[in-house]
Amino acid sequence: MQYRKDRYGNELSVLGYGCMRFTQSGGRIDIDKAEKEIMAAYEAGVNYYDTAYVYAGSEAALGEIVARNGIRDKINIATKLPHYLIKKTESLDRYFNEQLERLRTDHIDYYLMHMLTDIRTWQRLLDLGIDDWIRKKRESGEIRQIGFSYHGNSDMFCQLIDAYDWDFCQIQYNYMDEHSQAGVTGLRYAAERGLPVIIMEPLRGGKLADGLPDEAKRIMASYKEQYTPVQWALRWLYDQPEVTVTLSGMNSLAMIEDNVRTASSAGIGELTEDDRAMLCRVVDAVNAKMKVGCTGCRYCMPCPQGVDIPGSFAALNRRYSEGYIAAMKEYLMCTGLRAQASNAGRCIECGKCETHCPQHIEIRKELKGVKKTLEGPVYALARWIIMKLRLY
Repeated sequence: MQYRKDRYGNELSVLGYGCMRFTQSGGRIDIDKAEKEIMAAYEAGVNYYDTAYVYAGSEAALGEIVARNGIRDKINIATKLPHYLIKKTESLDRYFNEQLERLRTDHIDYYLMHMLTDIRTWQRLLDLGIDDWIRKKRESGEIRQIGFSYHGNSDMFCQLIDAYDWDFCQIQYNYMDEHSQAGVTGLRYAAERGLPVIIMEPLRGGKLADGLPDEAKRIMASYKEQYTPVQWALRWLYDQPEVTVTLSGMNSLAMIEDNVRTASSAGIGELTEDDRAMLCRVVDAVNAKMKVGCTGCRYCMPCPQGVDIPGSFAALNRRYSEGYIAAMKEYLMCTGLRAQASNAGRCIECGKCETHCPQHIEIRKELKGVKKTLEGPVYALARWIIMKLRLY
């Protein structure tokens, strides 16, 4: 197993264990199976385990497994505050103490604001006194390091990075999302400020493992270097020095063994120009059905109305490459789950963006297509719930 250092010099395994996808049996987590898998990863050198309050049963399962095997002081536990459920200051302690109880521990090594969406959301938490609360928890040792996880565009991500003295951050990042979500721009921005970056969705929910189109599989199969789709995806990440830990939702011993093998052999700067060119052809094959030829360069940004133009186009393209559900999830995360929505429907057709687009995309026209395709009743209902419950 290879390791990279966090902000304070602690060594973290480049492969982290994502605990959201433990195997279920009879509607409950199969704790014995999960234990075998967690301990196999631990014995192989994995020392970073990521869970969250809202991952049903995950915190309690991880806590039980860690306690059974007496390994608490030998691993790092990361979990997340469901800030979107918190309406008053007193709730901070209630949720945090419940998490400590579930995890059977007296401290959290890496504590995240779960899915922090924008500056207004962070300001709301500051108004509730979270800054003072974090300070006290850090002084008591109950929280060792503080960070946030994020889905959204790179512009807002960079603003959030600068809004607080964070210790680390977590983003969705893979070779398909190099220029969407926080993207390589956000990755490098955080790293330049000394923040370790934890990677989630390295396989885009499994799409880069067994969901590649036939042409993409053919490109990989005919290439001179032979690796599986999963191995290529992980190697692409491990090649980048700004990546600290890559999370994988492993739920089989075979998956653990394979991922550990890659994490033990792939390193920084190992991908050749030919390797990168091959992966670019894979990306092109996946995007063959894309609706809009947006490269995510962001020259069109910022939009005066706050529209996330590249994010809107990425979601639309995903509609045609991966289906409606995947696209709607992407669109909601990137434009809807925030106090100030950034959806395509906010466009007033000023045309400023089109003067900067190197691909000469008819952005105003294409944003209308996004609105028509993705801003139907499902999107409207989701936004209504967000605003009604103030989940931001």
